[in-house]
Amino acid sequence: MNIKIKDPDLEFLEDGPWDELYALTKRWSTDIEFYRDDLWFLNQLIAKYMIWIIKSENLDLVNQMQRGLFELNKKSKDLLEKLSKHSIRLGQLVENPNSRDAGVIKLEHEHLEEEIAEFVKSFRKNRKEVFKLTSYIINSEELASIMGS
Repeated sequence: MNIKIKDPDLEFLEDGPWDELYALTKRWSTDIEFYRDDLWFLNQLIAKYMIWIIKSENLDLVNQMQRGLFELNKKSKDLLEKLSKHSIRLGQLVENPNSRDAGVIKLEHEHLEEEIAEFVKSFRKNRKEVFKLTSYIINSEELASIMGS
């Protein structure tokens, strides 16, 4: 005789909203792709003003900002790769919700959610800094008068 003991975690996982998590993962991927494109724009913005910089302290600020954007770009690529793999795993769970990997995949999803939240926080901070920096450089290098003529 086979006796099955109900594990509440497994019950939840059997009924887990795998299709919803799959859709959310796809949305995250789209969001990260948007941020990656915005990072490209921010790098172009910095490059445009960098050619006018004369003061070495401004060059140092720009180089520091570019390093931060480079790291964010690397992180976006890493996240997109992780999201792609996670999406495949979730797709498999949609097809077979009784997979033994369900618990691991749920933990992976939660971890990805935290990583994405941290990425977005860093992205927003860097974006604000880029705009502050370009404004500062325009004023400190007197670029407004050069560019307006």
